Amino acid sequence: MDGTVDGFRYGAVTPVAAYLMACLGGALGLRCIVRSLLDAQSWKAGWLALGAASIGCGIWTMHFIAMIGFHVEETRVRYDAATTVLSLVVAVAVVGIGVFIVGLRGTSGVTLAVAGTVTGLGVAGMHYLGMAAMRLNGDIGYDPVGVVLSVLIAIGAATAALWSAVTIRGFLTSLGASLVMGVAVSGMHYTGMAAVSVHVHDSTGGTWAGDSPTSLLLPMLLGPVVFLLLAGVVVMFDPLLVLGERPSSAGPEAPAGNSAVPQRPSWRATASSTHER
Repeated sequence: MDGTVDGFRYGAVTPVAAYLMACLGGALGLRCIVRSLLDAQSWKAGWLALGAASIGCGIWTMHFIAMIGFHVEETRVRYDAATTVLSLVVAVAVVGIGVFIVGLRGTSGVTLAVAGTVTGLGVAGMHYLGMAAMRLNGDIGYDPVGVVLSVLIAIGAATAALWSAVTIRGFLTSLGASLVMGVAVSGMHYTGMAAVSVHVHDSTGGTWAGDSPTSLLLPMLLGPVVFLLLAGVVVMFDPLLVLGERPSSAGPEAPAGNSAVPQRPSWRATASSTHER
């Protein structure tokens, strides 16, 4: 028989929390990528890796916070730990591929299309790999139209995020881009979830061993959340990361407005003037 699927067991708590984590990961990732582009002397690979890890952890955390609210009335839902961890590795690795392609090669049309497609497919792959980690007394089915639509949304969101990472410099505009990115990633997730159907086995003898959402997901979510918080601390204590601008240098190219400030004459100029008299 068909199971009764509820994706919002705890109301708006899980969707809102999932959206905020997607925004946090996106915002930190965008600022780290901007940092790698602003200063050629910085460790570019390190900043790109930190940005990719932030975005990947944000997306993965968003998915599994949202899945805490997933419930099938006729059966318990459990998760396989190994597959769940693998989905996190896939998220970070594939986002990293897209970030490094754009960070090192720029945003030409072909480069952006390739990087966005690879990253989007990776994000969608993370989503459905996370779904494959579910263990329940039944079979999970998908509406093909919903699956294709969710993949297209993932590719569009990834392409827009990568374009924003190397185009947007200001803090407020980058923050706005991360909010839009959170909407897109959350939209991809819930579009994919709308395509889900569960056929519950008539008997209760099915094999569906695994850990419950609270016993597995909550402890596993702690690691990526702590990582995002630590990345946030790195961003806060680096002015170039926050502002997205090079600090202005005072020197020969200083603005004309500084000419009003009186300058002390050098001792050489004073001595030369005295000698001429």
